[in-house]
Amino acid sequence: MPSAKDQRATKPATRIGYGFDSHEFRSGTPLKLGGITLAHDKGLGGHSDGDVLLHAITDALLGAVAAPDIGDLFPPSDAKWKGADSVVFLREALKRVRHAGYGVANIDASLILAAPKIGPHATAIRMRVAQLLGIPADCVGLKAKTPEGLNLENTALTHVVVLLEARGNPKKARKKTK
Repeated sequence: MPSAKDQRATKPATRIGYGFDSHEFRSGTPLKLGGITLAHDKGLGGHSDGDVLLHAITDALLGAVAAPDIGDLFPPSDAKWKGADSVVFLREALKRVRHAGYGVANIDASLILAAPKIGPHATAIRMRVAQLLGIPADCVGLKAKTPEGLNLENTALTHVVVLLEARGNPKKARKKTK
């Protein structure tokens, strides 16, 4: 078995992470997707702001570096996170990615929901996600699908894949995040 030192020396050049999230639509709450508030008669229920896209991206980032998942880091049982802006979760995941010596190369996301139509908002969502991740907008793939025949008209689901690339010396990345 390789020693810890040997394992660091053979750090993979890339890592892939996968994230998934789902929430049910609920009246009386704003709809947030990708850090953007969209006009809609219902928002997504959840302990935080219910942003399924940012939650799935967060879990994909955390998974790529074998960190604890979003529920472990920000438990729904902790009142501190009630109504929290999901950007806080994403920033923590990015901090852990940098600490591990990686940076985001690109992401690809699929939003699955019956309404609202994402097309008119896709550019704004892609731009906001790119800004939050510190990558060019053309490195953020975003597709919207409807849940035809799945009886999920009152639910939003998101699948995300993220590709990380090794960046510089992990020790230097650790010093920068402190």
